[in-house]
This record gives sequence, structure tokens and C-alpha cells, in this order.
Amino acid sequence: MANNGAKKTHIVYEVNLNFNIARKYLEMLKEKELIRHENGLFITTDKGKIFQELATKIKL
Repeated sequence: MANNGAKKTHIVYEVNLNFNIARKYLEMLKEKELIRHENGLFITTDKGKIFQELATKIKL
């Protein structure tokens, strides 16, 4: 979803989470360097894209 960048509001509605829970997940993803926050958008990093591919393969 955030491969091309997404605002927090879009992410919250797309994955059906409330803002508090989404904030915690986004912070964790940033700490793990799977996403970055740039110009108001959350963008998947290269490391995040690799993780996403692996998670898809093992059906997480």
C-alpha cells in the first residue's frame, strides 16, 4: 500500500484500524526501517519491500 507513498489517513481506512493502533504500528515499522516518513507520506523502504515479498511467500 505504501510502496508509492500513502498518508496515515489512507492507511488507517484501508486496513480498518483506529488511529492510535495505526500510529503504534507505523512507529514500529519506522523503527525497523521497513517504512520511512517523508513529506507527509509513509513510503516502503527497500528493506520493507523485501520483507513484504518474504511475508507473501510464507503467507503471513
